[in-house]
Amino acid sequence: MDYETPLFFRVMQYAAEADGDVIDMVSGNPDWEPPEALREGLSDYADADPEQFQYPPSDGLRELREEIAARRNVDISQVVVTNGAGEANYLAMARALERDSGSEIILTDPVYPYYPGKTTMLEGTQTYVETDDTGRLDPADVRSAASAETAAIVVNSPNNPTGAVYPEETVRELVSIAEDNDAVLVSDEVYDHFDLSGTFASALSVDSDRRIVTNSFSKSMAITGFRVGYAVFPKNLVESARSRHMLVNVAGSRPAQYAILYALRETSPDYYQANRDRLRERVETFTDALERAGAAYTKPSGSFYVLVRFDDFPGTLENVERLIDEAGVAGMPGNAFGSAREEWLRFALVTPRVEDAAQRLVEYFE
Repeated sequence: MDYETPLFFRVMQYAAEADGDVIDMVSGNPDWEPPEALREGLSDYADADPEQFQYPPSDGLRELREEIAARRNVDISQVVVTNGAGEANYLAMARALERDSGSEIILTDPVYPYYPGKTTMLEGTQTYVETDDTGRLDPADVRSAASAETAAIVVNSPNNPTGAVYPEETVRELVSIAEDNDAVLVSDEVYDHFDLSGTFASALSVDSDRRIVTNSFSKSMAITGFRVGYAVFPKNLVESARSRHMLVNVAGSRPAQYAILYALRETSPDYYQANRDRLRERVETFTDALERAGAAYTKPSGSFYVLVRFDDFPGTLENVERLIDEAGVAGMPGNAFGSAREEWLRFALVTPRVEDAAQRLVEYFE
């Protein structure tokens, strides 16, 4: 079986090996501090008894699952702690496909590249529904695409790469479409703490046995290296997912889960608000510069990505490498995210050098 390898690491390696100073805006690695309580939790764990350095429960520390369940208003039995949101999405998509209710996965275009790759790995087929110019998804288009062959509809809000946020009416209609077609809605909500619009709605707000919600602490706590995520399954779908998780991973990291639990309990909402405020400032700084450069762009309502189009400069890997070499700014090619934004580039606003990067782009395209 042939897999399409996402370009992220290829671009990151090219930027790292380039001559001169390059501002990295490739991947979504937050550059700010994790919660102070997270470091305290790690320090506290270091003094634990030896038995606490052994396997945790496969589906996650019970105390962490209880905390997640309480925050998401679900039963603890529905929560599986995973190796980041990546595994959570894999488990959700696998669970949808193994029901023998079709082999089609409906995805958006633009799309986060790992969803099509997982679909291929799970021997499903991809069908794409294009979003509008702002990245919003029209549920009517999804309904037209859905059929008896549809196993899952996979969406991401707040969205990577468009920055779109799906409102409650969209989420409810997507759940309804899944129910009407014997499918499962997989809602990846990893950027929920970065809703800059105040309009984000979780699929958990809809009572249904046809929706799975995935998330992680990688972005919200600025700890992408900890690899702790989770999925919330309907009760009728969770057992098989739990077994698959055990077979694939055995268990996750006990110290990482412990530190995250400690941080969840001790971290004020002010921490998340400060990060949203930081991102709002970066969005304004970056998009103001794009205006001066005469570029088209999508202004994110959530997450921390901006899609940009410069005249006569399509979003190819070759042009990304040109920007690295000639402007000292590293982004992602638009064609890495599907066919709908092939002329565009994506930049992640997770560097304190956003203003410098913006000025370099202005000068390059003057």
